[in-house]
Amino acid sequence: MITLKALTHRPTGGIVASVTTSLPERLGGMRNWDYRYCWLRDATFTLLALMNAGYYDDARAWRQWLLRAAAGDPARLQIMYRLTGEHRLSEWEVGWLAGYEGSKPVRVGNAAAEQLQIDVYGEITDMLLHGRHGKLDANEEGWQLQCGLLEHLESVWEEADHGIWEVRGDRQRFTNSKVMAWVAFDRAVKSIEQFKLDGPVERWRALRATIHDEVCRFGFNPRIGSFVQSYGSNHLDASALLIPLVGFLPPQDPRVGSTVEAIKKHLVVDGLVMRHDPNDGLDLLPPGEGMFLPCSFWLADNLVLLDRREEARTLFERLLSLRNDVGLLSEQYDVTSKRLVGNFPQALSHIALVNTAYQLNTQSRHVRHIPGQPTQPVHPLGEPKQTSAANGSV
Repeated sequence: MITLKALTHRPTGGIVASVTTSLPERLGGMRNWDYRYCWLRDATFTLLALMNAGYYDDARAWRQWLLRAAAGDPARLQIMYRLTGEHRLSEWEVGWLAGYEGSKPVRVGNAAAEQLQIDVYGEITDMLLHGRHGKLDANEEGWQLQCGLLEHLESVWEEADHGIWEVRGDRQRFTNSKVMAWVAFDRAVKSIEQFKLDGPVERWRALRATIHDEVCRFGFNPRIGSFVQSYGSNHLDASALLIPLVGFLPPQDPRVGSTVEAIKKHLVVDGLVMRHDPNDGLDLLPPGEGMFLPCSFWLADNLVLLDRREEARTLFERLLSLRNDVGLLSEQYDVTSKRLVGNFPQALSHIALVNTAYQLNTQSRHVRHIPGQPTQPVHPLGEPKQTSAANGSV
């Protein structure tokens, strides 16, 4: 939590992904990115980590930064912004620098800010619902923003995009992107139902059902028994671990368990989870990266949901052993050279650590206790649980 505080811009409440640029995902490689910006994708996980630990002022400041940054034309929503919400993050290469241990190029700016990444709509609406259920003040501005974003999402959710991994290749119909589009409409429906807000609830209910059905038909590959990277794909992707965490399917659904087993069998190396198969041709860059650490924390969260708590704790302790001498984590870990790689320290790695620690320390796998609030049943990383017959969601 101290690390997250240190990564926070006090005047605005924005939290940067990291304070470094171009620390390589592979020593000597070219997967070197500038992470000195604020990603919308981290919103839900950040808010949970802050509220679960009782840091409501920080959570409120983060929400206000997000509302300011995302305001305006929904069609121009970016997936990341500068510290004070500026939009321009033009990427260029610093050719005269040698790079960390010879890893070129050194980059300033990040071209991924110009990509279409549909999942961010789900993360924003999920974050706003968490804020309403927590001790954060009611925020009319947040609901107006959410309605504007959802109106735009209605017209773009079916499109191919660059996905959670910000691929620099062709757009695809990524399963995770569609799951998070479902999250966007699901959280909007629940906001109307639970907080008596005004919105086209029947239309959003119908669209929620449509997306859920589509994902289950095209995003799950019965031949390999797993949700896959994109519609019709044979490739696994660790982002499928988010499916039960956001409440798209209950953890007891057999498709969740079989997906976890498939990922454990094919994407785990030396006990840690790869984002995806490095040889799947996902982007146009040469293969080669470390283990993306948040994915391993997501696997531990899934194991908790599946009542495999000792297995989850073993994985969690393995992840703790990777920290440096002052307890910090980078973005990735190289299992060959046995060292941290990628930008450092990485906010999402520490956010994931905090959230997994909380899940392991919660007496019941169905209960998340927000300090100062009555204990309420929730999904660990999803919205507060409400019984619903719609689409098998919880």
